[in-house]
Amino acid sequence: MYQQEMAASGKKLFFIRGTYIYIVIAISTLIALCQRDIGPFADAAKDCAWFWASFAVASAGAIVRVFTSGWAALGTSGRAKVAAEAKELNTTGPYSLVRNPLYVGRILNFTGLAMLSGSWVFGAIVFLLAVLIYERISVYEEEFLKQTFGDAHAAWAQSVPALLPRLTGWVSPKYPFWWKRMIWREQNKLFLLATTVFLTLVCAHGF
Repeated sequence: MYQQEMAASGKKLFFIRGTYIYIVIAISTLIALCQRDIGPFADAAKDCAWFWASFAVASAGAIVRVFTSGWAALGTSGRAKVAAEAKELNTTGPYSLVRNPLYVGRILNFTGLAMLSGSWVFGAIVFLLAVLIYERISVYEEEFLKQTFGDAHAAWAQSVPALLPRLTGWVSPKYPFWWKRMIWREQNKLFLLATTVFLTLVCAHGF
């Protein structure tokens, strides 16, 4: 029953998942504009360290997504908004360490973008909300994968964690890295990362 409720809420969240990043960016920019500081500390050196840590977290999320998108099989890990879809079960590359690497990347990316606001409170809130949201979306997609791939999914899910990556067990990607597909999928996210850095810096230091 609980699993069904998680999947039902995850399905609703799945439909609007593309809007979350814009909400985070808008609030981050507003916070930076209001507090006029790049970090939560009184010391300028610590604030500078906070900025670079924020940028590193957001960039780490983007890098995870770049490699996942480049190695994923065609017809999978797409940008579908109507319903989950997969023509093949990804189990190699990033998917050999965690079942939802794109969502891990998104959680890191969202958290870093929120931290760029200069507020550790907003960063913590976004991290917790992102985990809750993508946990539910992943449950919804898992139900779809169970029905589609049956035993193959069960065997993979038994040893590979859902959102907290394991440190061992890497399996070389089944397919070569597809640059065109990666660029098509991730160029907007990379642009939004650069945009957030620019906007928060401008707002923090004044126009």
